[in-house]
Formats: sequence, structure tokens, C-alpha cells
Amino acid sequence: MKRKSNALFLTRGAVIAAIYVTLTYLSHVFGLASGVVQLRLSEALCVLPAFLPEAVPGLTIGCLISNLVTGCAPWDVVFGALATFLGAVGARLFARLANKSRLLAFIIPLPTVISNTLIIPFVLRYAYGAPDALPFMMLTVGAGELLSALVLGMLLYFSIKKIFGRK
Repeated sequence: MKRKSNALFLTRGAVIAAIYVTLTYLSHVFGLASGVVQLRLSEALCVLPAFLPEAVPGLTIGCLISNLVTGCAPWDVVFGALATFLGAVGARLFARLANKSRLLAFIIPLPTVISNTLIIPFVLRYAYGAPDALPFMMLTVGAGELLSALVLGMLLYFSIKKIFGRK
């Protein structure tokens, strides 16, 4: 039975990674996956750790692969995946608080928004030499994260919750 649960964990994590890569590539096609102004549709998936622990490695690996296939700088590959990992772990932890109130569910994507808002502007500055001021990049990256992780993420969260009746 243990072998079956390990296979299910790995399979779900791999599917989440594949969906993350696909959505990031779709954003990349429209020029929204990277840069000072970005809106990665894949960031909506960062609510999945509230339902599945395997979403944490799935999202992290998905981000790492996405950054590789879209031609990101090595520092972006590393620190982008780190920001996603921190956001996913935070979402998993915040989901425990959110079980107490439907209103608290809105805190689940906040670690993703915060980690990307604080980390990615430094990546843009030092890996790509973006000339914009760090506060401006924090504002633009944060706005994109609010749209993708918070707005789209919460739509996904409540859809999953309604469909599967979980959490």
C-alpha cells in the first residue's frame, strides 16, 4: 500500500508541475511570463498546497522547468523556484488557519504574493540589469501576483472546494 501512495504522490506532483509549465509557457507566448511587468497564469496554482502536499514539490519543479524552457537567466531559475517553493510552503501552512473561516481562505495565496514581490525584483535587477527602481519593480511584480495568485488562485481554490467538497 505504501508503494501505491508514493506513486500517487509522485504522479500528482508531476501533473501539477506539467500544468504549471504549460500555463507559464502560455503566459510566455503573450510576453507576460517574465520581466518587470508579469502575469503568470501558473501562479494561480499556488493555492493547490491547501489541498495536496505534493503540490509543494510539483509547483517548485514546475517553476524551475518553466524558467529553463522560457530562457531565463540562471539566477532566475534558482531564485524564481525558491520564491515559488516559499510561497507553496506558506500556502500549505496558511491553509490550516483558513480551515477555521471561509474569510481566512484569502490568506492562502499571500505567501506566494509576498515571496515573489520581495525576491523577483532583485532577480530582475541583478540577473537582467533591469534599470527600474526596486520599489517600482516590487509594485509591478506584486500587482501581477495579486492578479494571478490571489484573484485567479482564489477562483481556483473555491472551485476545487466546491467540486470536491474538501477543506
